[in-house]
Amino acid sequence: MDPMSLAFISPGPVELIIIGVIILLLFGTRLPSVMRSLGIGIKEFQEGVKSGGIEDAKAKSNSGSSNQDN
Repeated sequence: MDPMSLAFISPGPVELIIIGVIILLLFGTRLPSVMRSLGIGIKEFQEGVKSGGIEDAKAKSNSGSSNQDN
C-alpha cells in the first residue's frame, strides 16, 4: 500500500461508535468526574491566557506557598 494513501484513512461512523462503546465500558463510572475535571482544566487555561499566563500563575503559587510556611 502506498504511504500517501495511509494519510487519508480516517475512521468511519461505525468505527467511531465502536470506539465510543469501548470508552464507555472502560470509563463509564468515572466519566462524569473525568469530564468535570477536563472542564475545570479548560476553564483555568482560558483564564490564564486572558490574565497574562505563566507569570501570574508563578506569582500566585509563590505567594501561596510562603503563606503556608508561616
